[in-house]
Amino acid sequence: MDAQLNSMKTAGTGAMKTISDSIRELQVKGYTASFELCYDHISCGSGDIVIQPDEFFFDDVLRFENSSDPDDQSILYVISVLGTNLKGLCAESYGLYHNDISQSMINRLQECHAQRRITALS
Repeated sequence: MDAQLNSMKTAGTGAMKTISDSIRELQVKGYTASFELCYDHISCGSGDIVIQPDEFFFDDVLRFENSSDPDDQSILYVISVLGTNLKGLCAESYGLYHNDISQSMINRLQECHAQRRITALS
């Protein structure tokens, strides 16, 4: 995993970037598509493109919290579509207003997280 990408997650040290700063940095790295996290897939282009869990990889999942407002939380999914050059982002609120996702999407999140951990330890 890219050291700059990991540095975005340094919460509690005063180094945590805002979600807008993180989005700008990731867009420079080629994450330019706008994805939507759906119940059992992700979509792109106002739903014109449907991408199944085995067709994409969660390169990272960044969580942002507003210390002055605990209800102001969001997650930024950093996503690559396998076998293509398509990379993008999906920002969502976290907590009470978070959308439900299927077990296959949860499994994909867990698989990607485990693979990133193995790669980081190598």
